[in-house]
Amino acid sequence: MKILVTGGAGYIGSHVVKLLGKRGYEVLVIDNLSTGHKEAVLYGNLEIVDLAGKKEINKVLKEFNPDAVMHFAAAIEVAESVENPAKYYRNNTVNTLNLLESMVDNDIKNFIFSSTAAVYGMPEKVPVKEDSPLNPINPYGQSKAFVEKILNDFDKAYDFKYISLRYFNVAGADPEGELGQSYQNATHLITRALKTAKGEYEKLYIFGTDYPTSDGTAIRDYIHVMDLAEAHILALDYLLKEKKSDIFNLGYGHGYSVKEVVETAKKVTGIDFPVEETDRRPGDPAVLIADSTKAKRVLNWKPKYDNLEFIIKTAWNWELNKKF
Repeated sequence: MKILVTGGAGYIGSHVVKLLGKRGYEVLVIDNLSTGHKEAVLYGNLEIVDLAGKKEINKVLKEFNPDAVMHFAAAIEVAESVENPAKYYRNNTVNTLNLLESMVDNDIKNFIFSSTAAVYGMPEKVPVKEDSPLNPINPYGQSKAFVEKILNDFDKAYDFKYISLRYFNVAGADPEGELGQSYQNATHLITRALKTAKGEYEKLYIFGTDYPTSDGTAIRDYIHVMDLAEAHILALDYLLKEKKSDIFNLGYGHGYSVKEVVETAKKVTGIDFPVEETDRRPGDPAVLIADSTKAKRVLNWKPKYDNLEFIIKTAWNWELNKKF
């Protein structure tokens, strides 16, 4: 079974590639290495390809002829998407359309899409179900929601089958210590907390302490990256077997407040790093928690690492022993 993975040199993609490789899939990674690292590709081959170039995409698809494509390549920073929306619509929406058109042209019609909880915006009900309205409040979420609309149309027009996986807050690192998060400009709370503990940042900012939550800080659903990777393999198996398009949320169904995350990070590291409370960021919902009942029922997904301390321990181990 041959699987093409776009963005497979990045944080989530590299963990999925590792699982694919360990389970005997033939893997080809394409990545432009704008944020990824060639050292993160532990299995299969890597080709430096930018999805802006349809000629290059077509060449790869013709030569490799994969059974399915798993698409992780994207820009992911919410604040940057507000400052530079053109980058996000081009990179996340237009470049994905380039890939999808090339797939149809080469009669490759199985697609796993890396989506996001940001497509929901400020959800009316929590936990959030897959049939909740899509109301993205920033260009990042909108760029992913556009792709989901495109995928729905491709299904109807070209018999193109896909599974869209809407992630909540992905965190942690490979428990074996081979992989982890290596963004130059870390925006994730856990990573920033750990980098502050290491002294890479002067202090950690908590954005908003007046939310209608138990301690006034925002609550998020944190999912370990290897549980997320496992869900991708199950989604791939389901897609290839059932030939049906579908959408799944991926999270643990409960959340932790920012203050709880900070206190756990201090406990794990043993470092009382400096924290400063400041104003809310615009567009941050008070609570964002996934209802992942559907993934557990349909895909038989059984998360193994639903433990905040374990998540942070794996991320801390990576921070202390980074390989790239």
